[in-house]
Amino acid sequence: MTDLSKDPFDLDGDTLHEECGVFGILGHPDAATLTALGLHALQHRGQEAAGIVSFDGKQFHSERQMGLVGDHFTDPATVARIPGHMAMGHVRYSTTGETILRNVQPLFAELEVGGIAIAHNGNFTNGLTLRRSLIAQGAICQSTSDTEVVLHLIARSQKTASSDRFVDALGHLEGAFSLVALTRTKLIGARDPNGIRPLVLGELDGKPIFASETCALDIIGAKFVRDVENGEVVICEIQANGRITIDSLKPFAPKPERMCLFEYVYFARPDSLVAGRSVYGARKRMGINLAKEAPVDADVVVPVPDGGTPAAIGYAQQSGIPFELGIIRNHYVGRTFIEPTQSIRAFGVKLKHSANQAEIAGKRVVLIDDSIVRGTTSVKIVQMIREAGAREVHIRVASPMITHSDYYGIDTPDPENLLANQHADLASMCRFIGADSLRFLSIDGLYQAVGGEKRNDLNPQFTDHYFTGDYPTPLTDLNGRKKNEPKTLSLMREAS
Repeated sequence: MTDLSKDPFDLDGDTLHEECGVFGILGHPDAATLTALGLHALQHRGQEAAGIVSFDGKQFHSERQMGLVGDHFTDPATVARIPGHMAMGHVRYSTTGETILRNVQPLFAELEVGGIAIAHNGNFTNGLTLRRSLIAQGAICQSTSDTEVVLHLIARSQKTASSDRFVDALGHLEGAFSLVALTRTKLIGARDPNGIRPLVLGELDGKPIFASETCALDIIGAKFVRDVENGEVVICEIQANGRITIDSLKPFAPKPERMCLFEYVYFARPDSLVAGRSVYGARKRMGINLAKEAPVDADVVVPVPDGGTPAAIGYAQQSGIPFELGIIRNHYVGRTFIEPTQSIRAFGVKLKHSANQAEIAGKRVVLIDDSIVRGTTSVKIVQMIREAGAREVHIRVASPMITHSDYYGIDTPDPENLLANQHADLASMCRFIGADSLRFLSIDGLYQAVGGEKRNDLNPQFTDHYFTGDYPTPLTDLNGRKKNEPKTLSLMREAS
């Protein structure tokens, strides 16, 4: 049985969070403004902090702030503090390191080869191991972010050119990473050999751009050029004559790309293309496949907004059951209110969602969600739907059960706190949630929705360890860490 005794109303802990989004542009007079706009489009990837570093030909400028992009970078005075024709930025949700200003990216360092700023989407599975080794050798770490490890590796590299040092540093990393770096003349983008996290190359007025998703290109009217390939390092450089060159390196042994499936299930914006696939189209096909695998007699299909909406549209079209917005989302609420009493915190779901009683009362409802993590949110939503007068509530989830933790940049609970691991079977989960029935999309149904074919068990086409336990890289930090050992080495705690 699920143990909710610690905090039954911790609904924010029942949501998956992705670590961050990155953006960079080279050679444009409005570099900082365009970077702020790009980060705004990537805000869904991280809402805790945002930062931009620029270079004006003489010196670097940094502006890093806690909170949303729009809270700071819409102020002309703020943008004026980061002048220059090249800039890069980052939005963050902390999976590695505390939510404090010293962890906000891009991180910057003065090196022998000059200044370098770096930002990272993903998570190194050997970041703590490398960090311990570096500190043992005399390194001084100023943050608890694993991204700082890359700066130390670049500094210690024996290579001459900054780009060569960058590539040398990447060779020490395990896990998932899409990295963007900025030097005095270069904008560099790189993806890990498995291509777990997305990174695209764009162009605006002939100037190169790196971004986590295509939606960041769309917002500034930039052209999508191509995806940065898995294991590829793309070096954009301003030459002495002002011309920009773009070179591609592939320093790693070639591997098939294994994009993270949760980019399609949850993280990427519906209007983005990820690895050439429409995220919206994939989510809609998830709903279509879910309707084929788990039909139910019902009167109305209702999405849990916003993540469940495309799948609900697909489910309704395939099943012939009408689609209705039976739950209305309040878009002006961030994290659930934290109050001193649980009786007040119990209103958490209603602060974010309210039942549309006119479309629910007296009806058999199919409730479509994109995923279920701990199940606490599902409990409250089912209760809310029943209080609105629903005769029956059937939950259909447009992804498989989450059974394993993630170590590649998704903030997931420990395995024992996942709903699927706290119940013996589907019936027990259904009783806990309070629904009349509960079904999940199969792993093959998900694969077919995204890639058009079933899972190849010998060589999986995507990264799917949270559903299958099949981790695509070594988990050096996890396997080498004692159970009660802290995840970071920080000896200082700051007020955030």
